[in-house]
Amino acid sequence: MTAITSHPSALAPLKQDATVIGLVGLAHASSHFGQLALPVLFPVFVAQFGLTYSELGLLMTFFFLVSGVGQAFAGFAVDRWGARILLFVAVGLFALACGLASLATGYYGLLCAAVLAGLGNATFHPVDFTILNQRVSPARLGYAFSVHGLTGNLGWAAAPVFFVSVAAFSGWRTAYVAAAVMYLALFSALFFMRDKLATRALQRHSDTPAQSQPGHPTGELLAFIKLPVVWWCFGFFFLSTVTLAVVQNFSVSILQALYAVTFQGATLTLTAYMTCGAVGMLVGGVLVARVAAHSDRILAIAMGVSALLLALCGTGFLGADVAMVVFAATGFAMGVGGPSRDMMIKHAAPKGATGRVYGLVYSGLDAGF
Repeated sequence: MTAITSHPSALAPLKQDATVIGLVGLAHASSHFGQLALPVLFPVFVAQFGLTYSELGLLMTFFFLVSGVGQAFAGFAVDRWGARILLFVAVGLFALACGLASLATGYYGLLCAAVLAGLGNATFHPVDFTILNQRVSPARLGYAFSVHGLTGNLGWAAAPVFFVSVAAFSGWRTAYVAAAVMYLALFSALFFMRDKLATRALQRHSDTPAQSQPGHPTGELLAFIKLPVVWWCFGFFFLSTVTLAVVQNFSVSILQALYAVTFQGATLTLTAYMTCGAVGMLVGGVLVARVAAHSDRILAIAMGVSALLLALCGTGFLGADVAMVVFAATGFAMGVGGPSRDMMIKHAAPKGATGRVYGLVYSGLDAGF
């Protein structure tokens, strides 16, 4: 097994860091892929089972409810047993969820698949960031967070293409079987490279020296909850995700209503927003890698610029062409702040509580969706 770096400030070989970043990025892409496994085939379920969109929307409510609650608790499990075993469980649950979806004969079968997928999705963020923080050289963490965010977006982009293409060629049940096989292949790859994913399980470690009270392990485990910065980060994730959900779901309709943009033009603008967001993440990763100590300021500036640009678009005073360009630029600004956001949470996490902090903070993402 490859030894876990004992000196956090040491710069590991580039190949070693790149391998860890690539494996974690691949796993993160699979979680975002799984988030859209059911929604992209909603029209099929309407035709196949006679379901309403309200019923189908409830599936995703269950998915994010299970994922959000599970994510808060998954952080404790990561700190207790290490991240690697939880990563294997998560990928296995997604494989099982896709297999179950392929056998569904009605709403309850789909609901069970949604719950299993939610359980699988719950562990990814505390797992991913625990592995990155422990296995990647600090000088390269900014790049690691950048790749992590980018691969998540790529997972979102790949899901519709994969499911719609396979469903059109061989049927929707085959699409879910193919997805299950893909997750099993990923499981095999991660297991084969498991030595790169090992983390230290820091058990019963006080969050701060002042709170070290032998005989009260529960108090030590929950001490991080008293830190205001943790709840500020949770609130930030909740509100920023609500904004993201509005952009993803309603920006096309808003652009059409405010600026009489064609459906094709509005859809292309949303695509440009997401593309600019991916480019922004790459730029943000380079930026935070160079000035990691100022990640909070970078994030504040990026989010402030994003809010200003969105407000300008919302006035309705811009011309259609200008509004579409400004809206796309908003995606870039949001993307720049992504790696700094993750670095800020790293700075907020007490020693030994990385999984717990990332689990609680990222549950705000599920709550926002």
